[in-house]
Order: sequence, then C-alpha cells, then structure tokens
Amino acid sequence: MASAVRATTDRRGDLRNYILVTAAYWVETLADGATRMLVLFYFYELGYSAITIASLFIFYEIFGIITNLVGGWLAARFGLRTTLYAGLATQVFATAMVGLAPEAWLVVPYVMVSQAFSGIAKALTKMSSKSAVKLVVPEGDQGSLYRWVAVLTGSKNALKGVGFFLGAAMLTVAGFQTSMLILAGSVLATLLIVSSLMHGHLGKPDAKAKFKHMFSNTRAVNVLAAARIFLFASRDVWFVVGLPVYLETVLGWSFIASGGFLAIWVIGYGIVQAVVPRFIHGRGTEGGAEPEGRTATWLAFVLAVFPAAIAIGLVAGIDPTATIVVGLIVFGIVFAANSAVHSYLILAYSENDKATMNVGFYYMANAGGRLAGTVLSGLLYEWGSLEACLWASTAFVVAAALISLMLPNKTPTPAGPTTGKAKEPLTV
Repeated sequence: MASAVRATTDRRGDLRNYILVTAAYWVETLADGATRMLVLFYFYELGYSAITIASLFIFYEIFGIITNLVGGWLAARFGLRTTLYAGLATQVFATAMVGLAPEAWLVVPYVMVSQAFSGIAKALTKMSSKSAVKLVVPEGDQGSLYRWVAVLTGSKNALKGVGFFLGAAMLTVAGFQTSMLILAGSVLATLLIVSSLMHGHLGKPDAKAKFKHMFSNTRAVNVLAAARIFLFASRDVWFVVGLPVYLETVLGWSFIASGGFLAIWVIGYGIVQAVVPRFIHGRGTEGGAEPEGRTATWLAFVLAVFPAAIAIGLVAGIDPTATIVVGLIVFGIVFAANSAVHSYLILAYSENDKATMNVGFYYMANAGGRLAGTVLSGLLYEWGSLEACLWASTAFVVAAALISLMLPNKTPTPAGPTTGKAKEPLTV
C-alpha cells in the first residue's frame, strides 16, 4: 500500500516536472526558429550566396550531433534537469553573443560559432523533453505513449513555425541584434522560472552510466536511426536554404511573406504530427492501435512521390507558385506523419532506464541527416537550382524507405527497470 502511494506521488511529481520541461522546450523552440530566420534573411540581405548561407548552419548541426551523443549520457548520469538547464543557459549565451557583439563582428565565422551554441542548446532541451515522456506514461501503455509523443512533437513543430514568422517579422520591425537580445531575455526568464519551480532530478540519475552505452546495441534502434538520417536529409536538402532563397529570388516574395509561408507550413506540419494517432495505426500490434516498422516503410515510399512531382512540375513549366505551395503542403502532411511514427518508435523500442541514451543516439542521427541536408541544400541550389534539391530529396526518401524495411513488424513492449523481466526479442 505504502509503495503504491509512493509510486503515485512520484508520478505526480514527474508530471509536474514534465509540464515545466515541456514549457521550457516550447520557449527554446520559439527562440531557435526565430534565430534561424533572423540569421538566414539577415545574411541574404547582405548579399551572401546560398552556399555561404548554408555554411552558417554547419556548426549548428555538427555540434547538435556531438551534443546528442554526449547529452544522452549526461542525462542518464546526472538527470534530465541538468541537461535542460544547460540547454536553456546555452541558448541565452548563443543569442546574447550576437545581440551584444559590435557590428564589425557580425561576419560568417563569428555567427557560425553562435550557431554552434544554438545547436548545443536545442539538442539538450529537445532530448530532455522527449526523454521525459517516459516518466509520465504508465509502463507498457504503448497507446498513451504514442499519443503523448505525437502531441509533444506536433506542438514543438507548430511553435517552431511561429518562431520562423516571429524571426522574419522581428528582422523587419526591430532589426537583427535587437531581436537577438529580446530572444536572449525571453529564454533567460524561462530558465529562472523553471529552475525555481522544478523539484528533483526529473528521472533517476544513474552514476554507473557509461559513455560507451550511448551506442545502441539494439538492432531496431540502429535501423531506425539510419532511416532517420535519410528522412531528415530529404527535408532539409531543399527546405533549409534552397526553398527560402527560391521564394526570394525567383518568386520575388518579401522577407515577411517568405517567413510567413514557411511558418504556416511548419505550424501545419506540427498540427498533423499532433493528430497522427487518430489516423495512422499499425496492423501487426495487438488491437492495431500503434504503428510498427511497416508503417514507417509505406509512409516513406508514399513521401518519395511528392518531391519528384514538384521537380517535374517546375521543369514542365507549371505555375511555380502553385506547384511549390500545393506540393509543399502535401509533402509536409506525409513527412509529419512519418516523423511522428519515428518519434514514437524510438521510445517504444527503449527500456525506461535506457531511454535517455537511446533518444540521444537517435537524435544524433537526426542531426546528422539535417547536417547533410543543410550542406547539400546550398551546394545543389547553386548547381541546379531548386529542382536539383528536390531530386536529391527524392533519393533520400527512397533510401529511408528501403532501410525501414528492416524495422520490426511488431512493436515491442520494453520491460522497465523494476520489472526484472528480460526484453522480448524483436520480430523482423
């Protein structure tokens, strides 16, 4: 009886802390999205090429990869609260170092360094929030886990879209450096509020956690991470640099129009992710309620049709505005569904005591895909305009689909650390 009451109390405490960490993640997401648009449009306005603009975000992605790898181990060893606070503090520093810098310092190398810190900040806060879901969902309740992950992921991307619009609008209204200082102040206020209200470690730290455990020995996690690399490369290879520059140079859209369109797309993308559990179900699990490996596979094959169709439409001379807008909307819907299924599967494949490390490893792969997509977005746009970016996107999606064929066709129910039961073997 006493143990049951204690468990209930612990779960309520975890829920309270989870609400706080999610709120902090939302604020950091807004700041991250706004910073991305501020940097992109500011340097485009200065006359830099697409390749140079893409290079501004290389350190962001590289340090995101490193941080996801190390951060998972730090979270397992010291608790998610530590990584959350570190992420917020790093974001304050990243935006303040640009906002307070002399104007002569606002050159590509300096801003690349600030973006490196932003990449660290995003990785730490994202991993903390995604891992914390495991603390509030009852052990073995895969349906609830699917819904919680979908809502968290969807809300994050919706707010990232708001951040895109916010950044474009702030650049027009307040200017580059003032906008950065406003963002720094907002994240600092969030850090102070959350740190004063949160209690405990947000999960149980494991002083025996070893860094070598960051590299997953679970086949399903490794396959999913590989598919994730190609999935996110398929989006960012045309979305990060190619599309915004195309909207500006070819279609003649303004900063606010371009930022607003990208914001609406990402917001819609987030909404789709949040409602995915109502429409995307698996067929191999008990009751057919949760997705499995085949779900990710067929979604990826469907997704590959759309960047190819957009490229064909542009080459055929179909109205480019209609082709881009309609094509991007449909691409976003299918991509969001695929991404939401991935986000559920990584937690479904992870035992509670290994969730932070598996999530860190998984998002390291995620950042690797974004890095490849970001670099290629600038290079391919310079070489063959948006059409080249879209054909590369198609190839990446097909690769993700082929890799997903190796995912388990039955979603396992991992044993928690206190059950003493061995994890069931994966059925491929």
